[in-house]
Amino acid sequence: MGLSGKSVAFHTLGCKLNFAESSTISRDLQAAGMHLVDLNEGADVVVINTCSVTNQADVECRAVVRKALRANDQAFVVVTGCYAQLRPSEIAAMEGVDLVVGAQEKLHLRKFLTDLSKQSEAQIHSCDIQAVEQYQAAYSLGDRTRAFLKVQDGCDYKCTYCTIPMARGVSRSAPLDQAVAQARALVKKGVQEVVLTGVNIGDYGKGELGNKRHDHRFIDLLHALDDVDGLDRIRISSIEPNLLNQEVIDFVSGSQRFVPHFHIPLQSGNNEILGKMKRRYQRELYQDRVEAILARHPDACIGVDVIVGFPGETEDHFLDTYQFYSICPLAICTCLPIRSAQAPKPSIFQTSYPPWNAKPETTGCACLAPRSRKPLPSPTKALSAVYSGRMQTAKAPCRATPKTTSGFRPPSTHTAQEPLNTSYWVRGMLRIP
Repeated sequence: MGLSGKSVAFHTLGCKLNFAESSTISRDLQAAGMHLVDLNEGADVVVINTCSVTNQADVECRAVVRKALRANDQAFVVVTGCYAQLRPSEIAAMEGVDLVVGAQEKLHLRKFLTDLSKQSEAQIHSCDIQAVEQYQAAYSLGDRTRAFLKVQDGCDYKCTYCTIPMARGVSRSAPLDQAVAQARALVKKGVQEVVLTGVNIGDYGKGELGNKRHDHRFIDLLHALDDVDGLDRIRISSIEPNLLNQEVIDFVSGSQRFVPHFHIPLQSGNNEILGKMKRRYQRELYQDRVEAILARHPDACIGVDVIVGFPGETEDHFLDTYQFYSICPLAICTCLPIRSAQAPKPSIFQTSYPPWNAKPETTGCACLAPRSRKPLPSPTKALSAVYSGRMQTAKAPCRATPKTTSGFRPPSTHTAQEPLNTSYWVRGMLRIP
């Protein structure tokens, strides 16, 4: 059965990298004669590109499947992405799913769409993640003003809370010439700003030619893209603090094209917890990077990720994070309460979740950034004595400028009228391996 004349709808969950890959798959299917429609229009084929970072992956996936089938009960439903690579059998058992496609196969989805009739049993095309070694290019186009340009995939880090290495494989990179050629092609199509995306983009250059060497460095990529005529703005997505060196900071600060925006995951402001997470830095290095950025570019926007409720985290550990967060002039905070969908691995997690984090979406995260897009409830009893004063007056979203004062101020001294140093939202609870 040919694809020409058939309709396809996409629903993408998760990161910029997923959006870049969904856009690439979409262009390939449209080249085969399919036309793109909205999910509510009852598409012949529905492609759901999933995320595995939060423990809501299964709930979100089921909800989209149901939505697709309400629009067209004969829709051929495809599930791909990180969740599909991690739990293909679980997804295949979902009612209404016809095809599950893993990490290596997803950008070649077209070849698996040979029969679009509903299946009594879902087909699975997913290889072992250890076999995923080759880099596959992707970029988004036409979905939004900025284009997401994939330059790296996979990760060799072994952070204890993260499933991404198991979902995307080893670190590997786009050949430098290919990345530059794609940037030039985007400019010719009218794109003025690109966001460099990947899993661990600071590790760019590794696996560029199918090996583990760094044939180029991240700074080499930045220099090459800075020379692309017509590309007015370039933005770096999330980069690890240990890979954000002074050379990169100096270059971005002096460039007329690179946006002074750095999203640097912190995860915890306590060195003991960072060690349990197997992060490759301590809080002192993070603070050094922030100070180095602001020394070169005082108006730079610095974003941060924080995990609350990591197994073994005590109130004192959390207060270390809060204090560190309070004295750093950060502009954006994305806070993830951590809970596991399964029992923690004994070899990794020797302690249980903090008792005060029984409802993490209403405790630690709420305390880190009390002014959210929606009013948050006051913390649970174990933390209320410390944080309730700040929480009770926080009722409105806030996107304020960084604080100009330094030093830690107890939460109770803040009022609703004072500018806070963050815009904030709580995402779904983090899924751990």
